[in-house]
Amino acid sequence: MIQLTETAISKVSEILTMQEPKPAGLRISVVGGGCSGFSYSMAFENTPSMLDKTYNFGGLKVFVDSASLLYLDGAEVDYVETLEGSGFK
Repeated sequence: MIQLTETAISKVSEILTMQEPKPAGLRISVVGGGCSGFSYSMAFENTPSMLDKTYNFGGLKVFVDSASLLYLDGAEVDYVETLEGSGFK
């Protein structure tokens, strides 16, 4: 199972309300690439797959495909703001 902090949920929900048309939720996945061979991806999703695992965080739907779930199990997504910048970690 993946987790989202309250800060991350709040920020995603804020950005989601600004989208037109409003997406169904957020997709979190692991894709090939990056120094270690994998990188993380977050994108809004309009049509989730029937095979996706769907999580509900206070009304925010998060979709994860089964292949990515193997790598994301136990992961926590947070949103941080620092002097160097802000973003999801």
